[in-house]
Amino acid sequence: MTQNHSLMVQGCTSDAGKSTLVAGLCRLLARRGYKVAPFKPQNMALNSAVTADGGEIGRAQALQAEAAGIPLSVHMNPVLLKPNSDTGAQVIIQGHAIGNLEALDYHQYKPKAAQAVFDSFQILNQQYPFILVEGAGSPAEVNLRKGDIANMGFAEEVDCPVILMADIDKGGVFAHIIGTLACLSESERDRIHGFVINRFRGDIELLKDGLDWLEQKTGKPVLGVLPYLHALQLDAEDAIPDAISQADTSPHKEDSILKVIIPLLPHISNHTDFEPLRLHPQVEFHYISHDQEIPPADLIIIPGSKNIAFDLEWLKSQSWQQAIQKHLRYNGKLIGICGGLQILGKSLFDPQQIESELTELKGLGLFDYSTTLLEEKQLKNVSGTLNLNGQTVEIKGYEIHAGKTDYDQQKSAVHIDNQMDGMISTDNQVFSTYLHGLFDSTEALKLILQWAGLEKASQFDINSNRQQQLDRLADTLEEHLDMQAVEKILKSENR
Repeated sequence: MTQNHSLMVQGCTSDAGKSTLVAGLCRLLARRGYKVAPFKPQNMALNSAVTADGGEIGRAQALQAEAAGIPLSVHMNPVLLKPNSDTGAQVIIQGHAIGNLEALDYHQYKPKAAQAVFDSFQILNQQYPFILVEGAGSPAEVNLRKGDIANMGFAEEVDCPVILMADIDKGGVFAHIIGTLACLSESERDRIHGFVINRFRGDIELLKDGLDWLEQKTGKPVLGVLPYLHALQLDAEDAIPDAISQADTSPHKEDSILKVIIPLLPHISNHTDFEPLRLHPQVEFHYISHDQEIPPADLIIIPGSKNIAFDLEWLKSQSWQQAIQKHLRYNGKLIGICGGLQILGKSLFDPQQIESELTELKGLGLFDYSTTLLEEKQLKNVSGTLNLNGQTVEIKGYEIHAGKTDYDQQKSAVHIDNQMDGMISTDNQVFSTYLHGLFDSTEALKLILQWAGLEKASQFDINSNRQQQLDRLADTLEEHLDMQAVEKILKSENR
């Protein structure tokens, strides 16, 4: 492999904070003048973003690229796995889907995936002098070591130094680190240049004896102990955290509020669409999970899904169809986005059995249109207008779907490139769209809230908020990480 300046962050466990650390380092190093890019060889996530060249990458890498101040590229995440069942996933190679594979079939496909990973790394390496690599899961998963391209298998191949991260909030942080090292080969252990402990609460002096013991036991330095950052508002890599799914976590809610609920579909995708709503000071926001009572609301949103057939039947089994009908009788508002658009139609056809063995499904029937699933995805960044209550505002976002919908009339709230996208009901209570990122526009968000009943809706800028949160994260790393040591590892020619 071509010589590069790279550094890989691996974790003792899933959700140790790898994505967040890489995002923070991207922002901090960019502020210090580095031309740095993020890279994740293999990602498993249902949150994704569309690159300028019409490909698809994980949402975490999109956030990291934004932190670094650089455009998105498919080579930042050459392998993306989007689960559509407990044992299978859609496999996306360098931005484009190659089909659905069961877990065992994917392991046989791994040599081809590995080639894409190393090719993309070389391409990125030619464009950026410094690369921050994020591992996946844990390198201690011995059952996945053969043909590994996500952790040490990648690091060994490209000769990349590693920082090992552990989450103290889970408990047993020293056992996590020592146990992980015990599962590695000697060369892999030598590749680890230090540890970062994440999500610490309390007096650091109480941890000092443990840190000294760890350094003596391993001969490796603790590069930093990061504090628990309460209410850090950054896009989630994949799963919705329990704290968010169970309750409204937005700070400083105002008295004048709009109640918004979203069914937590088993295969919900791109739930980052709804962060502007969740964080808005005038919105009371809840995901409604399995067997949870469906409360009254001002606005219901049906989100995207990676398995429409399963999630549509789940909605019906959870009495959402009846709840939506009652909601509309009481003049509530309803939006369907992407998969939600398809669910609100009368029929969904899957002749090639792309998402399930069913070839025809009956939708909720709120719109008289039908959708046919096709193998080729629509992947593009778009712009257009949102038209509600006689007002028009400009919007932009992205499309990422496998369906082609045939609308039976020309009335829509959203227009993309002067073409209708989705539909709006004649009573002005329901609209649908394929557009992801609809709420990211400050003016569009305000208009939607007003349409839904919040007459004095205030403005909330999610993009400005995201930049502030990235700077907050970078400031924290500046204070609590040994950045001199981190930069030395990143620049080191001696692996």
